Amino acid sequence: MGDYWDERWETLELEEMEKFQLLRLKEQVKWAYEKIPFYKHSFDAKGVKPADLESLEDIKNFPFTLKTDLRYNYPFGFCSVSMDEVARIHVSSGTTGKPIISFYTKEDIDQWTECMARGLWAQGIRPNDIVQNTYSMGLFTGGLGFHQGSERIGCAVIPASAGITERQIMLMEDFGATVLFSTPTYALTIAERAEKLGKDIRKFPLKIGCFGAEPWTVSMRKEIEQRMGIKAHEHYGLTELMGPGVSFSCEDYKLHINEDHIYPEIIDPVTEKPLPLGSQGELVLTALQRKAMPLIRYRTRDITTLRREECSCGRRLIMMDKVLGRSDDMLIVKGVNIFPSQIEDIIMSFSDMIEPHYLIHLKRKGYMDIITVDCEAKIDLFNAGKEKIKELEKSISNRLFETIGIDIPIRIVEPESIIRSEGKAKRVIDER
Repeated sequence: MGDYWDERWETLELEEMEKFQLLRLKEQVKWAYEKIPFYKHSFDAKGVKPADLESLEDIKNFPFTLKTDLRYNYPFGFCSVSMDEVARIHVSSGTTGKPIISFYTKEDIDQWTECMARGLWAQGIRPNDIVQNTYSMGLFTGGLGFHQGSERIGCAVIPASAGITERQIMLMEDFGATVLFSTPTYALTIAERAEKLGKDIRKFPLKIGCFGAEPWTVSMRKEIEQRMGIKAHEHYGLTELMGPGVSFSCEDYKLHINEDHIYPEIIDPVTEKPLPLGSQGELVLTALQRKAMPLIRYRTRDITTLRREECSCGRRLIMMDKVLGRSDDMLIVKGVNIFPSQIEDIIMSFSDMIEPHYLIHLKRKGYMDIITVDCEAKIDLFNAGKEKIKELEKSISNRLFETIGIDIPIRIVEPESIIRSEGKAKRVIDER
């Protein structure tokens, strides 16, 4: 297979890709209209029919699908096949309201597995690798998504699942794991615990980490690579579309979308109008090959940019920037839009003195919203005394003001006082 898992699709010329996408889009909107009452109602309400899709640009005339639509039609409203054709059901990891359900036929699972294998292969994973999977092996799509992809390649998989960090380190060392699957924050938790146990993960056989399930910055990636001695790669996805496998980073850290399976758009999240390539906006995705749950123009709420540029890896698949944050996670304080990732990037620039663990606190004082950030000191800084800590608090706060434009007080707290994550990290405490 060489450098590609599926060279035809990964290097397909744009003209041929767009022909395929149009063919599949026509089939999907027709299938959704005929099989899912929600789409018949929403298409009719907007005055469009499947036959109106004559070009890729025509997709902009069709209505969006929202997460609330999935919740209002819970549990079976978006399933387009009979239950005897459903091979698996996954559920989102959200903790509020009705969960998001994702249905799969056997063919859907096979396509998802291929998307995962394609991405893992691009990151250097091969049949002789020993893979440790620390994602939850349950309703959440991450665990089984990564498991399937690495098994398809032919790896030996350790389905460790989430938690029990000391056991993770023991398994990693004893079995000689060469690849780690986890959230980026849990990778840092593993590295920190290993240091406390007197074990240097950089001397383990581990060489590649595949991370997803939460936004993370380039600074965080570099911190993981330095502390674990690995190449840290990214997988982007969401339960609604398949799970991880929507896009993957190549050897040059560029995120490529599997656009033969997923058709991407960027819109202005306020006006809902399409934006051209190179513009930052909200990512909208349409499933091109899913049978059991063919979502049309799903608003992900993730803020990113699409680019069609030549990549050193040779793949022609469209690229997306790292997700800046979610439009519904954006913090508005004193009229300024702030994404937690912006704060993280600045905090990580002081990683020689503080740990990569932080909490953003939002409070209300009178009619004003107040934002503060807790950062965790490394032991050397903590031992240096209050004066040194105060000096650093001011330095971080000044850097935040220069970058974001508002005053954000920093409080540096003692080592190990911020709760560690074994899954998705909770970064924002909203007390308003």
